[in-house]
Amino acid sequence: MRAIFGLVLLVGMALAGFAVYMAQGYINQTETALNAERQFREQLGEVVPVYVVNRTLAFGEPITKDDVQTIYWQKSALPDGTFDKEEALFPPESDKPRYVLRPMEKFEPILALKVTKPGEPAGLISSLQKGMRAFAIKVDVSSGVSGFVYPGNAVDIYWTGSGANGEVTRLIETSVGIIAVDQTASGDASGGAIVAQTVTVAATPEQVARLAQAQATGRLALSLVGVDGDTVSTPVEADASSLLGAEKQQEVAVAAPTAEVCTIKTRKGAEVLEIPIPCTN
Repeated sequence: MRAIFGLVLLVGMALAGFAVYMAQGYINQTETALNAERQFREQLGEVVPVYVVNRTLAFGEPITKDDVQTIYWQKSALPDGTFDKEEALFPPESDKPRYVLRPMEKFEPILALKVTKPGEPAGLISSLQKGMRAFAIKVDVSSGVSGFVYPGNAVDIYWTGSGANGEVTRLIETSVGIIAVDQTASGDASGGAIVAQTVTVAATPEQVARLAQAQATGRLALSLVGVDGDTVSTPVEADASSLLGAEKQQEVAVAAPTAEVCTIKTRKGAEVLEIPIPCTN
């Protein structure tokens, strides 16, 4: 009996030791996981709720409450102009929707610059800032950067026409914003290059007057400005003389004509004399 009791006690102690061992392992794993999560949260920083679209939205579509949801986003990497509250995205005092100004992909944060104000239509009016006007420029495959100009880009505008010394090309406007290409105000370039016939820019009334006069008196060409392109502040102009270089006029010395001399020969003894006489033609 004692042997059986001793065997049971021994087995119980072994099981208890094994349970303690397993518990210690689980505690160590849990502590390691908690430390890793704590370090990750310290690196991640604060996260905040952000409204995103839950489906792909195209230009001009209205945004409803069914099209959005909230996700948590790292606060330090949050773009400007996001919405974190429903009343900011859907103001309770307005029953009119916002419209998409630029195409958005699924789970993309909703930015203020990509949507209109409540009730504002998605068109050129929403793309014009205060004091700006829309002006259309006729272009073709050569003057329109081969179709690689889209709404949201900036261009330099060159005028070519008759000048004092013949035809001249001059930079008349720099870094002008494109707000529409043909009848499209969307910045979606997924369809590839499309040769446009009209490019609409946002300009001040003074710029509109210059562009209208330039378009009426010559030809306009666009030059795409890079993302970090600098504004040109010095005059830019070229004509045929500047392209070919100024030709130096060389003076050619012409020898003065020598007077014709006529003579007659006479013999005086053994000597022959030449006597000048008037020349007769």
